[in-house]
Amino acid sequence: MPTVERRRLIADILRILAVAVAYWATGRIGLLLSVTVEGATVTPLWPPTGIAVAALLWTGLRAVPGIMLGAYLTIEHLSTFDPVDTAILLGNTLAPVCAYLMLRQAGFRLEMDRLRDGLALVFLGGLLPMLISATAGTSTVVFAGDLPAGEFWSVWSAWWAGDAMGVLLVTPLLLVLPRLTMPDPYRAGEAVLLLAACAAATAVAVHSDLSLLFLVFPVLIWASVRFQHAGAAPCALVASVIAIHAATDQTGPFADHTLIEIMVNLQALNGSAALTVLLLSALVTEQNNVRLKIEQVCEELAVVVERLTPRRPEE
Repeated sequence: MPTVERRRLIADILRILAVAVAYWATGRIGLLLSVTVEGATVTPLWPPTGIAVAALLWTGLRAVPGIMLGAYLTIEHLSTFDPVDTAILLGNTLAPVCAYLMLRQAGFRLEMDRLRDGLALVFLGGLLPMLISATAGTSTVVFAGDLPAGEFWSVWSAWWAGDAMGVLLVTPLLLVLPRLTMPDPYRAGEAVLLLAACAAATAVAVHSDLSLLFLVFPVLIWASVRFQHAGAAPCALVASVIAIHAATDQTGPFADHTLIEIMVNLQALNGSAALTVLLLSALVTEQNNVRLKIEQVCEELAVVVERLTPRRPEE
């Protein structure tokens, strides 16, 4: 085998293993926040879907074997892999693949510097394609006899919301990482303060008996306006994780409610936070880019006018 082809093969193998390990590792983290509904394990936030969509956006369909391997290892960690689990494996693979294909068809840009990119990631990357994984997974659990048919929709909705939140909260954070640069000390301090304020506001909101979940949104708006995706994505993820911990412990506004009511309340918060930071960050980024282009055109026009202006002869 020629050296170039050998290096390419090694790179492809390493890429597949990296995606699989990241999928499996974040799956283990996601399972720490899981809940059990009539024997079915679901999680309000499933980070592997965000890993899968980001890997596909970066490397294309070459990431598919890594996604499948990671999904297999995750299922095997939960229980022995049975032939019926193949449907879950295929669903967890097809959902991000469909998200990637629809995003590519819509002209999605990794910079997420347009409002249309934020809308595309919400609907074409998260909400619509994750119907596939939720339907395949819940149907498999019912078919295997591990879940009563009457509990189908409650588990399905939790499955779908968890997969969608993985895309809306994790994928933007991953896409912005390669473009991060070292900020000046003032902005770095502001970013740290912002993240701490988001964690504190969320902790107060989810541990209070009062309905104070709205406290997190001023901080998320601040992050979106000041830092766009680079600051808003980490804040939204931190707020979501803190809220999920409170929901699983049934504290604050999540106390004295049924599991379905808790999941609805939690996913309403997570979904609203994700939509706020995604769309507002994309809108601010788009407006900033337009302003920079206008300033550049004005500078070029000023240079042209200066060159065309006749000079007075020196006396």
